[in-house]
Amino acid sequence: MMLWRSVVGKLWITILFLVSFVLLILTVLLVEFFQNFQMDQVKEDLSNSGNRIVQILKAHNDSELSLQIAGDMVGKDTKMLVISNEHVVYSTDETPDSRVTPRFLREDDDLQSVFLDRKPVVKEMQLPLTNAVNQYSSAIVVGLPLDHHGKKEELFLYQTLESMEEGTHSATKFILLAAGVAIILTTIFAFFLSTRITSPLRKMREAAFEVARGKFDTKVPILTQDEIGELATAFNQMGKQLNFNMNALSQEKEHLSSILSSMADGVITFNKDGTILETNPPAERFLQSWHFEKGYTHQDGDTVPLVLMSLFDQTERLGREQVGGITLQGHDWVLIVSPLYTNDNIRGAVAIIRDMTEERKLDKLRKDFIANVSHELRTPISMLQGYSEAILDDIAGSDEEKKEMARVIYDESLRMGRLVNDLLDLGRMEAGHITLNYDSIELGPYLSRITNKFLGLAKEKDIQINAVMEDNHVQWQFDPDRIEQVLTNLIDNAIRHTPEGGKVQVVQSIDDRLGLVFEVRDSGSGIPEEDLAFVFERFYKADKARTRGSGTGLGLAIAKNIIDAHEGYITVNSLVDKGTTFTFNLPRKMLK
Repeated sequence: MMLWRSVVGKLWITILFLVSFVLLILTVLLVEFFQNFQMDQVKEDLSNSGNRIVQILKAHNDSELSLQIAGDMVGKDTKMLVISNEHVVYSTDETPDSRVTPRFLREDDDLQSVFLDRKPVVKEMQLPLTNAVNQYSSAIVVGLPLDHHGKKEELFLYQTLESMEEGTHSATKFILLAAGVAIILTTIFAFFLSTRITSPLRKMREAAFEVARGKFDTKVPILTQDEIGELATAFNQMGKQLNFNMNALSQEKEHLSSILSSMADGVITFNKDGTILETNPPAERFLQSWHFEKGYTHQDGDTVPLVLMSLFDQTERLGREQVGGITLQGHDWVLIVSPLYTNDNIRGAVAIIRDMTEERKLDKLRKDFIANVSHELRTPISMLQGYSEAILDDIAGSDEEKKEMARVIYDESLRMGRLVNDLLDLGRMEAGHITLNYDSIELGPYLSRITNKFLGLAKEKDIQINAVMEDNHVQWQFDPDRIEQVLTNLIDNAIRHTPEGGKVQVVQSIDDRLGLVFEVRDSGSGIPEEDLAFVFERFYKADKARTRGSGTGLGLAIAKNIIDAHEGYITVNSLVDKGTTFTFNLPRKMLK
């Protein structure tokens, strides 16, 4: 069974079967031919012998001698019988049980022509050569009329087929031997031929398996210039072209993957049944948020979210892209689903997922900024307008009242100037245009000078202010003007929001990991917990416990940007009615 599955086996068995069939037919025909040829040859030999005997008997007067000569002529396999008036004149058949008699011969219809019509007859017939009943032997009988010295006699020559069968058997054995040798040679030749033909095919099969495993540079050796050689050439060209196409596809896939990975928007391609085909990192974040919020397991990660499938159903129904939106885990997502076509049929869709959280946040910040700036400018502008109109209308009755109005106008103009300057500084800082002038500063005198500026204000409000330093003589590298701006803002806020009898403390320390650390502590009213996350936002006011005073609302935002520029960080800790602590650090920086 395994042999029949092989090309070698099929070709070998086919050739062997064809040759064996041809040899079988040829053997049968040759045996039949030899039998017929030998039969015809015996008939011809017996006829010729009979004619020569008739001539000999006619030519010699001595009957006994001529019959003896004729009997010696026919040989031992041929029997001669001369009959005259149903009497045997001469016979060479010495078989004691032979029942070949004149009467038996006369009873044959065909041999009647010899007796009656005096015509020669050649016939194959059954002769009773033995005395056994119903036992006959096949023989060829030749009957000739004989006129011997005025007497009418009949000459019969007969020969059994047993002698012919011996020759036939010998010829058959020879033919079968030749056929056997031919079959053996054919088997060897067929195996050699089939192996030689199929050897390149086996190599191509092995190469095909290698190509199937991904080795597209596999080549088949070209051993011949015939059709198999052309097939090997075509196979090598196919492998080369396939390798080129696979490399091109791989490059295109990598190119597409790089484009998808670098896109800011998420991309998901999926089939009609909801099976995801391709995603990029932003889309993965969207899917994670979806599965987390919906409580799906990891096994559901290969299916498209229902919101996208709903948009795809609309896309398939209307034949055009659809736009939708969803909010997940605090992020606002805009979804755009476009159909993918195969010929005229929609086979799936590509979804563009855009995270609009930052844009909407920025838009909200822009609106809040405009509202806050408008609010901050409205009061000083109103006061400027009101007091200037009062002066123009001579409402002020005395010079002191006019001076008071002028002082208010002056103060509000200074306040507007501070607001505009703070806005410009904050805009430059957030744009990354802040320039720091680093210097090596001795911390003791530097911090004392800053705190001493607030001694008068603290004394007026009956607030105790002091600086606590770990080492007065340590030096550190930073921009002294910018850090003074930060400390001034923090100390000013602490004093303004600390009640009488309170305490404000500035603490400086050195940390091996954080570097230089400043803490500004107060015992004021504190900041509510829900407001702590927003204290560094522009214009953010937590005036449930703190009053705005004369500040612009930008001081902490500016302070945060200054500390960020120094590669440090600033934090706040506060408890309502307990106090607030602002902490910032300055990492060590080596001056060039």
